[in-house]
Parts: sequence; C-alpha cells; structure tokens
Amino acid sequence: MTVDFDYTLSLKLRKEKNFFGPGVIQLLQEIEQSQSLNVAAKKMQMSYSKAWRIIQYAERELGYSLIDRSVGGNSGGGSTVTEAGKKITQQYLSFEQKMYARADQLFQEIFVEELEAEQRERNFS
Repeated sequence: MTVDFDYTLSLKLRKEKNFFGPGVIQLLQEIEQSQSLNVAAKKMQMSYSKAWRIIQYAERELGYSLIDRSVGGNSGGGSTVTEAGKKITQQYLSFEQKMYARADQLFQEIFVEELEAEQRERNFS
C-alpha cells in the first residue's frame, strides 16, 4: 500500500469563535509591506470593508490594536502594524512552525509503513 495522500493543518486562535489565523496574518503582512489597509485588501482580493471588519474583530478579541491608522490628507492616509501586531504575528508564526514540525513527525511515525512502501516503489520505477 502506498501513501497517495498528505495532510494539512489550519491553525486559528479562538475564544468562542475563531478570530486570528492565516487570513489575519496575511492581511497584517500585506499591510506591513504596503503601509495601507486598502492596498492590502485589494492584493488579497477582498473589499476594504471586509478587511477592516477582520482587523476590528481580531483587535476586539485580543484587546489591543493590531494596526495604527492615519486619515488621508495632503500626505495621504495609511496603516502600520503596531508593535503588538508584530509580536502576535511572530508568536503565531512560531506556533504554526512548531505545530507543523510536530505534525510532520507524527505523520511520518503513524504512516511509516505506507511511506516506506511508497519510497520502495519510487526506487524501483
């Protein structure tokens, strides 16, 4: 028997509902790059209002701001990720990396026979 499957994980932080996960991470990373919630939303192919709601919900659940916003004007508006936003992003990414590493170990351990059979088949092909 060969393994023709893999696994996937989707990690999210939650209270009663999910409030922080891959989507918020990507949004914060895009804001960090572009210095703009609007540009980040467009890059992720979502409306500004949806991106704003996602950020607001995560901020409400966390109890602190993830981004600082400045209103337009002569110099234009913008958004920057707060230090707390950067910290929770790094914590989440570290957690995710460690969870995937552990999951990889467990996958190898639990499906060892199938993985070895698949490797043998590749070697004889």
